Amino acid sequence: MSKTTPSISVVDVTMEQLDAILEHAKDLGLPEEEVAILRKVIESNATLIELLQQKNLSMKRLKQLLFGKKTETRENVTGKGKETPSDGKKGDPKKKKKKRKGHGRNSAKDYVGAERKKIPHESLSPGDPCPCCGATVYHTREREIVRVRGSAPFVATVYEQECLRCGTCQEVFPAKLPPEVGGEEKYDETVVSMEAFLRYGNGLPMARIEGLQQVMGMPFPATTQWDLLAKGAKKLAAAYEETLRQAAQGELLHNDDTPMKILAYLAEEKKRKERGEPPSKRTGIYTTGIVSVLSDGKQVVAYFTGKRHAGENLAEVLKKRVSGLDPPKQMCDGLDRNLPPGFETILGNCAAHARRKFVDVESAFPSEVEYVIDEFALVYQVDHEAKISGLDDEERLRLHQAESKPVMDRLKIWMDEQIEDKKVEPNSGLGQAIEYCRKRWDRLTLFLRVPGAPLDNTICERALKRAILHRRNSLFYKTQNGAAVGDLYMTLIATAKTAGADPFDYLNELQRHAAEVERDPAAWMPWNYRQTLASSSGTA
Repeated sequence: MSKTTPSISVVDVTMEQLDAILEHAKDLGLPEEEVAILRKVIESNATLIELLQQKNLSMKRLKQLLFGKKTETRENVTGKGKETPSDGKKGDPKKKKKKRKGHGRNSAKDYVGAERKKIPHESLSPGDPCPCCGATVYHTREREIVRVRGSAPFVATVYEQECLRCGTCQEVFPAKLPPEVGGEEKYDETVVSMEAFLRYGNGLPMARIEGLQQVMGMPFPATTQWDLLAKGAKKLAAAYEETLRQAAQGELLHNDDTPMKILAYLAEEKKRKERGEPPSKRTGIYTTGIVSVLSDGKQVVAYFTGKRHAGENLAEVLKKRVSGLDPPKQMCDGLDRNLPPGFETILGNCAAHARRKFVDVESAFPSEVEYVIDEFALVYQVDHEAKISGLDDEERLRLHQAESKPVMDRLKIWMDEQIEDKKVEPNSGLGQAIEYCRKRWDRLTLFLRVPGAPLDNTICERALKRAILHRRNSLFYKTQNGAAVGDLYMTLIATAKTAGADPFDYLNELQRHAAEVERDPAAWMPWNYRQTLASSSGTA
């Protein structure tokens, strides 16, 4: 016997009527706690109905809010295979993607940070006679054997210094310490670097690090961790400011926001509410990510946490820009708060955000959304071809003008027809997605007019994942000062990784040479600090 979906009858009831019913249930003897549970269920149901009645919220979007979000590939959105290739023909669904060669294991040469130890032969040397046949043996390639062992992130060494005391004058004669003991500092610069990398590079909370260290018999209290990070930030301040100055000179600037919490601000708003005062003019707290692409292709990644929006933080960076430079290209989504007040930029808007507007309404308009996604796919395929072909900005522009412009023109005509011919309701989900694109069409198609203009803001969204990881694991910053310290370390770590440098080594060297960095911070960027170290050692 097959099961059928029960029919749902919609009852139009006001919240006042529901409150009256709940009060009546209480009068009939229903326990107070059960009435409270019933009230929460009713309020939750009312909230869901209110959301569904909003024209800008589709069922697909609601499911994403409740159950999480899948990736936005064509396969996941439409269930009809992967993106359409640039020739407009559908790919063969039976054709399997070739697997990348390799067994997935790491070879000995991949362990670049490992300690290497030479093991000489115990009885033979090059030129000795062979024990088997008497011929001469010679040196051949070493066999590389890898052994990996676990340890705490922070390992301590206790030096037991022998001390002798004179029985008559009571003078104490301690043993001479070996060079590896170092100076008077208990924690060296590598501790600060590793703590910063764990905390701000990988989102590990200090309490979790403290617990791990305690279990491993290497105590490292959270308060000590913070003290070391705050002290290290002062040594790194000059390099951080120079990093921001370099970012200001970029030819292309990406920016975006993600929510963050700072407990001090939340406590302040709570006190204002208790005093009966109105809330602050701005209560939102964000982490802004800015990715600056320099003229030589180098990238700077910077973070700013507080009450300022992405555009305001970008304006603070642009204040460091050398006068006389042409306005930079800017890539962001369509929110006005991303624009830097007081500064001119060549503004482009993110095609991925525009595409996402259609993805969110796919369940209600499957054929229309599939058409839009396929058109965007053609443009992205052209951009991919330009990248793998190594085209410069001018060549890439000409390629897009030849192959992508007809696609975008066709898409614009289709969008205009949907609205002007009343084929779609303007206030529907699809209508709003179309209007989003039409209002920003010049910004969305900047890549067809300006050399080097990107298609989307994906690079900045990826950069913000570092801040999101921190938020998910640590939940909040305690104070604005704590957020500023986190921004400093995140900026230096992310920029170093983008430059292909080792962030741990980079932070170590910045601390070891803090005086030299302060005198000439431009010589200590992630892309040139190794050359600076080599030249200074050669001079010495």
